[in-house]
Amino acid sequence: MSEFEFSRRLRLLKPAEFKRVFDHTELRGSTSQMLVLASANGLDHPRIGFVLAKKQIKHAVQRNRVKRLVRESYRLHQHELPDADFVILARSGVSELDNQQIREMIDALWFRLKRPTHGRPPNGKRKKRR
Repeated sequence: MSEFEFSRRLRLLKPAEFKRVFDHTELRGSTSQMLVLASANGLDHPRIGFVLAKKQIKHAVQRNRVKRLVRESYRLHQHELPDADFVILARSGVSELDNQQIREMIDALWFRLKRPTHGRPPNGKRKKRR
């Protein structure tokens, strides 16, 4: 059962760890309510940290609910994710979503981040927006 744990070694704890992800973002995935930034960590496991601003999610109950749902999804997907540090940033509107919508959204973001091309076409070029 310990292979699905969520111990301290799986969390970003120090401000310097968060700063490194913000300064050296290698992967990113986003929706209109959530942004996930990632940077390789040189460890043999992924780690996760949260930035849920009071300005974006007013009530502590809602911030804790979002963290709880994302943590549980991370715990279940951690063995499929690349060895990187992930920072989850909430955007306004995430607190209006129900639990199922948040779960589906974060699962889709994990899926995008663990693909080898990370959503880009194989030749490395992006589609032109019109």
